[in-house]
Amino acid sequence: MQRRVTFLDAVRGVALVLMVVNHTARDWMDGVMGWGRYYLIYGSLLLPAPLFLFLAGFCLPIARSRGGAPGRARDYARRGLVIVGAGYLLNAVVLTEQPVWSGGVLQTIGLALIVLGALTPFIHRRHTQVALLAGSVALYTSFAAALPWLANWSSEHPRIARALFNDFPPWPWIAPAALGLVLGWWWLEARARGPEHEARYFTTTAMIGAACLAAWIAWESLVPTTPRFGFPRDYVLNRHWTPRGATLLLIAGTIALLLAGMYALMERRGYRLRVLVILGQTALMLYFVHQMIELTLLKNVLGWRFNDWTLYGVALAGFLAGLVYLARLWLTVRSHGRGRGSPAPGLPLAR
Repeated sequence: MQRRVTFLDAVRGVALVLMVVNHTARDWMDGVMGWGRYYLIYGSLLLPAPLFLFLAGFCLPIARSRGGAPGRARDYARRGLVIVGAGYLLNAVVLTEQPVWSGGVLQTIGLALIVLGALTPFIHRRHTQVALLAGSVALYTSFAAALPWLANWSSEHPRIARALFNDFPPWPWIAPAALGLVLGWWWLEARARGPEHEARYFTTTAMIGAACLAAWIAWESLVPTTPRFGFPRDYVLNRHWTPRGATLLLIAGTIALLLAGMYALMERRGYRLRVLVILGQTALMLYFVHQMIELTLLKNVLGWRFNDWTLYGVALAGFLAGLVYLARLWLTVRSHGRGRGSPAPGLPLAR
């Protein structure tokens, strides 16, 4: 059995921390905290969903690389259906302010696993890779072109729109997962050729990420946009966010540098970053539990607010420490009950 690729767990752990920051900034502070709260919510929203969905695709080919039979479509479908069901269960148990049938990021992740899992056994074929890359671009650009029509359609069909175009809807949010599937296979091809090829892959990834961030900085410096940093600069459908324009450069560049950086720190230099790995390995469980605590218990039941930056920082640090402890306990119980399992394919951020 191949050892775990823990640097990917650590990347997922970073996404989970940012997701917790985003949720607590929304739920534990009020509008009296002003622009600081607004920018914290927007900034912590940029990475988790794109990163979780990207990793959902990026990690799919790993089963193919472990020897033996390739991953089977029905196995991916079964896993995807569990994630979809978890999304609706979350609506019923935690997010009770919205209908149970509302769409959400878990449903999109599960659907991505079902659809892309059916293609994963063929990902070694170049025409499959080209089709997925082209499909990713087509999903996003068609969504952007159709946005005015979708806004009108959603206002006329609010119940269906709540199910199909709610939080990180499949159109266009399966696109980062499809992109991740192709890039994940290319990484595994490089890894199979040897350490120097894998290192070259992530060096190229870092260079592309740096180029994206340089282009973002140039855009922000040379092209007048209002606002420079905030929701109005992106797409909003049914009060839910999708990035556009320069924001895409910022997100893509940061994800690329994060992947390359974690690879360099953990695979090349030997750092363990155990806390991030633990959070990443228990992401699905923590996605449920942290909202039951910070939203259901602390906000809705107890009515706690931390409208002071020092109090909020202390509360957030304590909450994250508690989640790490809970994740350690979960891994211990799971290892005794059924042995190590694969990490959850990735999770989201805003609701």
